[in-house]
Amino acid sequence: MRTVAASERTGAADLQLGMALTFVAGAINAGGFLAVGQYTSHMSGIFSSMADNLVLGAFDLVLLGLAGFLPFVAGAGCSAILINWGKRRHLESQYALPLMLEAILLLGFGLFGWLLRSSSTFAPIAIPLLCFIMGLQNATVTKISDARIRTTHVTGIVTDIGIEIGKLCYWNRSERAPKIIADRSKLRLLTFLLSSFFMGGVTGAIGFNHGGFLFSLPLALLLLLLAGPALAGDILAHDRRVKTNREDGKQNSSHPGS
Repeated sequence: MRTVAASERTGAADLQLGMALTFVAGAINAGGFLAVGQYTSHMSGIFSSMADNLVLGAFDLVLLGLAGFLPFVAGAGCSAILINWGKRRHLESQYALPLMLEAILLLGFGLFGWLLRSSSTFAPIAIPLLCFIMGLQNATVTKISDARIRTTHVTGIVTDIGIEIGKLCYWNRSERAPKIIADRSKLRLLTFLLSSFFMGGVTGAIGFNHGGFLFSLPLALLLLLLAGPALAGDILAHDRRVKTNREDGKQNSSHPGS
């Protein structure tokens, strides 16, 4: 668990984190639709609907699309700020910071939704909030994996799977030309991610259908478990540095002539 969101990355840690976050994304996307009546990670669909509604003169729906699109962009930007801030300070938790923020926002989504008890009342707040969370998460895992993994962008995952399957089926007849070889490890990774998103979607649909907004709390707990070890390590390291500096200060003050 300590290595999943650590600053030092491995292929296994990227896979574990990617599958966990893809599961969360699928659960939020499918379950959020049941909760507030809109998918919150489909920026292609939201942007296309904005263009359609602009032509049709449905300017209120254009504004509704902007209420999802702009928070998604803001979430991605927030992730970049947090990660770069952590990198500048050489923090072990540089990637855990946006995950912790996502967990806090999911907790807020679940608790406020449960308190209001009305999807129509909460939807104007919930949709931008969920889009912000999706942008935050997708940008985080994109930076962690150097854009190899996307957690909310299933279109890209399916496209890459199709490319690798095409390369796998390609018949290399000529011995002179460079061989077309499929990246089997990438295909396996993409298949895992797609399966994880689907399982998250099924789980989220069942959870939000039966548990309502409170089902977001277990998802927030999962993110806390992922982000917690790295953050705790940085807090303990900071406390040790403060304690060492204090002890050095006391020694210097007791030996002013040294």
